[in-house]
Amino acid sequence: MSKRICVFCASMDGARPEYRAAATAFGTAAAERGWTIVYGGGKVGLMGAVADAALAHGGKVVGVIPRALVEKEIAHAGLSELHVTETMHQRKALMADMSDAVITLPGGFGTLDEIAELVTWAQLGYHRKALVLLNTENFFAPFIAWFDHIAQEGFIRPHHRGILVVRPDVPSAIETLETYQPPLIDKWLEKKDI
Repeated sequence: MSKRICVFCASMDGARPEYRAAATAFGTAAAERGWTIVYGGGKVGLMGAVADAALAHGGKVVGVIPRALVEKEIAHAGLSELHVTETMHQRKALMADMSDAVITLPGGFGTLDEIAELVTWAQLGYHRKALVLLNTENFFAPFIAWFDHIAQEGFIRPHHRGILVVRPDVPSAIETLETYQPPLIDKWLEKKDI
């Protein structure tokens, strides 16, 4: 069965060409493996780069975009499927439901919101999907440091720090998505915590 990979990333290119290059490389690699991309539905920025690369290599690409963002994020007209939702919450839920695994590329507040919610759902035991952070050019270093900080400060259990798998480049991210075995996450809240 073909994997369906949810991609969270920016509707902008960012300050470095390496970000777009990694997005293009991931879209290409996913298509070559017969994976379906599920993403935010835009044709601009890193979102567009992932989609265009996958489509150019014969891949299936499914977009999910809220009606209010169809014009702002410029909905991609060449996708295999495009789902238009009424809200951002519906968008995130549908993307999660349609996917077997998640990869996050560089992005801003929206990208952070998307992956944070999926990490929380994994912590609560709602899913056991691979959650991969593609740390292109060490973009996510402050975010990774914050994860370590909240574990050290006692706001997440140390083993929950590993829910989000950090990879430095596309080949290692692809390998993780191919071989991922979910860890057993115990109950996140124990009686002594209440």
